[in-house]
Amino acid sequence: MQSSPSLPPSTRAQKAIKPPFRRRSEAGVGGGAMFPHKLLPYLLLLPQLVVVAVFFLWPGIKALVESLYEVNVFGLGGHFAGLANFRAVFASGTYGESLGVTLIYAAITTVLAMGIGLFLAVQVDRVRRGRSVYRTVFAWTYAVPAAISGALWLFIFNPEIGVGSVLLGKLNIPWNFNINLFDAMALIIAATVWQQSAYNFLFFTAGLQAIPAEVLEAASLDGAGSLKRFWRVVFPLLSPTTFYLSVMNIIYVFFSTFSIIDIITQGGPHDGTETLVYQIYQNAFQNANTSAAAAETVLLIILVSILTVVQFRYINRRVHYQ
Repeated sequence: MQSSPSLPPSTRAQKAIKPPFRRRSEAGVGGGAMFPHKLLPYLLLLPQLVVVAVFFLWPGIKALVESLYEVNVFGLGGHFAGLANFRAVFASGTYGESLGVTLIYAAITTVLAMGIGLFLAVQVDRVRRGRSVYRTVFAWTYAVPAAISGALWLFIFNPEIGVGSVLLGKLNIPWNFNINLFDAMALIIAATVWQQSAYNFLFFTAGLQAIPAEVLEAASLDGAGSLKRFWRVVFPLLSPTTFYLSVMNIIYVFFSTFSIIDIITQGGPHDGTETLVYQIYQNAFQNANTSAAAAETVLLIILVSILTVVQFRYINRRVHYQ
């Protein structure tokens, strides 16, 4: 009886070591698990699921429940009120004004922030030397917290001692955002655009890097100039990035601009910069009307959901995915 040939030491070592993970292509369609234990994928997802449940699902469910109850100012008791809180919100008159301010604020901020981010990304993409330095300079503002951004703009454009106010005064431009609604709106829009344009710049930069150089070279050989090449080739290829950023910028304005408004204008003058999210804060923490705040929270979530569905329904059709 012949004995099987002995394997080299390196081959025996390779067979003895079994990799803990297997590629899907190696395992096949039904050829074994990708993880060494069935519970490992769920354990890896558990921290994120806990964060989502505690900070997103539970507050949303709590707001929905409280919007259907009439609670006293101390929050110690209440009774079922049905849709009375929603009717009171619509009948107040201030909700419609805050809705209009929020829509104008979101539209102007989204257009300016995305336009500036795209312009900076295109200009930096054309630079051959020092490109990384420009990218760092234009992206660092996104790392600044919204509260710090609001305090910075408040200090620069303070009507009495701000450097920006002094420069505007030398140009004979009257400036006082404490009493002028246009000045207040312009200031919070500028602060938001200054911070959010860096976020758009990062994504547009990544989108420009994903465009094949052969496509641009072919357009150049066909005689297309830089401007025509951008509108006919580059911008259509950036449509997935543009669509994504349009959704994210609107969500950001509706939910994440509380700090800027609270530090700079506190919703004034005469409630002219009071957005929906700031109105929720005032009703909940200043007026002690948690029932109205809960109803406004539910309405805000529904409004943003409708806007997102409309964007996916109609704007997504014009997006060209590669």
